[in-house]
Amino acid sequence: MRLINFLMKNVNSKIEFYSRFSPSPMSIQQFLDFGRENACEKTAYMFLRKELAVRLANTLREVTLLPSSLLDQPALKRVQNWYIQSFEELLRFEDQRPESSHTLNDFLDTLDRIRNRHNDVVPTVAQGVIEYKDKFGFDPFISNNVQYFLDRFYTNRISFRMLMNQHTLLFGDATAHPKHIGGIDPACHVTEVVRDAYDTARMLCEQYYNMAPQLNIKEVNTKSSEKPVQVVYVPSHLFHMLFELFKNSMRATVELHENNSRGLPPVKALVTLGKEDLSIKISDLGGGVPLRKIERLFNYMYSTAPVPSLDSSLSAAPLAGFGYGLPISRLYARYFQGDLNLYSMEGVGTDAVIYLKALSSESFERLPVFNKSAWRHYQTGPEADDWSNPGSGPRDATKYKSNK
Repeated sequence: MRLINFLMKNVNSKIEFYSRFSPSPMSIQQFLDFGRENACEKTAYMFLRKELAVRLANTLREVTLLPSSLLDQPALKRVQNWYIQSFEELLRFEDQRPESSHTLNDFLDTLDRIRNRHNDVVPTVAQGVIEYKDKFGFDPFISNNVQYFLDRFYTNRISFRMLMNQHTLLFGDATAHPKHIGGIDPACHVTEVVRDAYDTARMLCEQYYNMAPQLNIKEVNTKSSEKPVQVVYVPSHLFHMLFELFKNSMRATVELHENNSRGLPPVKALVTLGKEDLSIKISDLGGGVPLRKIERLFNYMYSTAPVPSLDSSLSAAPLAGFGYGLPISRLYARYFQGDLNLYSMEGVGTDAVIYLKALSSESFERLPVFNKSAWRHYQTGPEADDWSNPGSGPRDATKYKSNK
């Protein structure tokens, strides 16, 4: 028992030490340049052994600021233990030089092991949030902190996996696409990814509803009208976002129009490339969403869907039932300085727009930093609203009439 306490104390001191450092954001262009021209495994090892520890430590410190009633949920304890175990494994390389091939191979194996351990982090955290809500109900202040934390937590996870994937694809045994630099496509054909995401979502839609809307796609390249729209990007990230948007659009379209004698209206995709932005708009006529509900679609605490099974052997849509698809898709867009917005007209349909940076040199990682500003966010209590709130019913103005 004393040995365990000693080891935990040592790990906690290391977490505190590494959390003093801010993560070092990289641009897509830097990822590309390193993988294409200077792919030195020893250099990558020296950078990653500290950078991964810094990013993990920042997250582990921030986790402790969540309410104990939330952290005590079994699913969240399990995730916290995964992160501590991964941090401990990275510490083994703290003083190991890269001259030995054994060290480099051991590091690759460790990254694979960490990545596999963290595969179920998203649904497991979602399970923990559901456990908390079932036990304690909904608290606006807790919800605000959970939203703030999970946006940062999942962004950190995206960045962590990005670094690990690049390293293992460049230097490990995993087979990368021959034209990709690690997980990055230097000439990503955006409309091809749009079609791939649509085809996958269509198969899922047909599986559930026995029908699916068609896709109409249009491409506008303002830089060179004769060329297809291309961008330096991570195709798997773009696919993730598009698949989620198509899945939502198809479900809304089918459920509104399945008995329509004229058939299903198509889902439309518009891909445009400008000087600064690459934009992708997915439009549907699925009935839309009221304005007051739009922001809820991005809130982790508002999901009211049935709890799905975490059994990976069961075939189901990714994140089905947790309601995490849209908020995490927005984090993927924001990770490299883009965004994802919804514009809906109730009774008609919804436009979802993905914004990406057109230039890879401007696509820097957007990373959370554990500092005093973050700490203060968790300490600040709810404040009184400084805007007027409408009453529950119409005000009776007759009582204000003057007596004549």
